[in-house]
Amino acid sequence: MQKITYPIQSGMNNLAEAIFAGGCFWGVEHLMQQQNGVISVESGYIDGHVENPTYEQVKTGTTGHAEAVRIIYDPTVVNYKTLAKLFFEIHDPTQADGQGPDIGSQYRSEIFYHTSEEKSIAQNLIDILKSKGFDVQTRLTPASKFYSAEDYHQNYFIKHGDEHTCHFYTKRF
Repeated sequence: MQKITYPIQSGMNNLAEAIFAGGCFWGVEHLMQQQNGVISVESGYIDGHVENPTYEQVKTGTTGHAEAVRIIYDPTVVNYKTLAKLFFEIHDPTQADGQGPDIGSQYRSEIFYHTSEEKSIAQNLIDILKSKGFDVQTRLTPASKFYSAEDYHQNYFIKHGDEHTCHFYTKRF
């Protein structure tokens, strides 16, 4: 698989994409948006068997999809390893099929990689966490079709000002 890059008009050469699932996408989106070098974060669904799923379908846990975020970033400012480390530090990678009060396979911890390099970086970080005694449940899966979530899910905390309850920064590296 080739890495997806996006040429943009502001003079930067290319942007890159990373996809992470770590429970409810609102908190992951909000915390990833704060990382320098991140251009955009989009909430959505990935890895299921239903075409164009809705939130109502995904939340049942029967579509196979994970709530995830697609991050577009400038690799001259932030690299994939930094984003992956942040991912492991803003959710609980030891909780299987859920985050906090959100329980179900749609809230699983999973990294959707585009290249063997991304997979290797993610696996190395998992190995580091395991060597520190963490029982990491995060799955590594080749990226598949990403479906954007409904508009009301995008930039949720920016729009509503609510505080997330499932995602907090915890230094692990």
